[in-house]
Amino acid sequence: MPLFRSRAPRRKPKLPDGVRIYAISDIHGCTHLLEPMLRVIDADLARSKPRHAIEVFLGDYIDRGPDARSTLDVLVKRSRRANTVFLKGNHEALLTTAVRNPDLLDDWLRVGGAQTLRSYGVSLPQPTPEQEERVALLRQFARALPQEHVEFLRNLRPSFTCGDFFFVHAGIRPGVPLSEQRETDLLWIREEFLKSDERFSKYIVHGHTPVRNAQLLPNRANIDTGAYATGNLTLMSIQGTSMLAV
Repeated sequence: MPLFRSRAPRRKPKLPDGVRIYAISDIHGCTHLLEPMLRVIDADLARSKPRHAIEVFLGDYIDRGPDARSTLDVLVKRSRRANTVFLKGNHEALLTTAVRNPDLLDDWLRVGGAQTLRSYGVSLPQPTPEQEERVALLRQFARALPQEHVEFLRNLRPSFTCGDFFFVHAGIRPGVPLSEQRETDLLWIREEFLKSDERFSKYIVHGHTPVRNAQLLPNRANIDTGAYATGNLTLMSIQGTSMLAV
């Protein structure tokens, strides 16, 4: 009898037959990069005609980049003609928190909220507004926010599962079942997740932490390539067990 039992190789994560997923993360107001990627998807769909195509967007549509408003316009329009899934990012969470509580406006401004406000025609009176100015600023922003953008932000999902794949903005907490993950971790986690070599119950596709090139690792794929800073917005295509990031 052999001293050691060989471990069966882990099978590759797989989507259901006929399903193709296109995934994009961390657009950050870069409409000029998003629109060419949508044209790439359309061309691929026209050429290959999968039975069931799903476009999954992994959050952080706003902040840092110059065109948050037009980015949401493009995505809302896309949702009317394509099978889309929109996930929540930490930047969308910060926006909605700041609108509810002006005391937290500075937290949003520190990570690019000023660029989003400007895209809606709202300018900061000074770098660190006083309380009354915060309230007036957020009221002005609420009036400038189209109802379809309000609905878009309200309906964002924390995660999406299809076949052996789990799509999320930031990642998951290792050791915790997917069904028991906290939204805070799904939107914000970094080191504990990124350093883990755990083979999770699903293959995790995420963004949130910028990398120079998309990383397709044994247990996860990071497709945030820092679009607002690098000019590189990554598109990931998945069908069957095949994964391609461009």
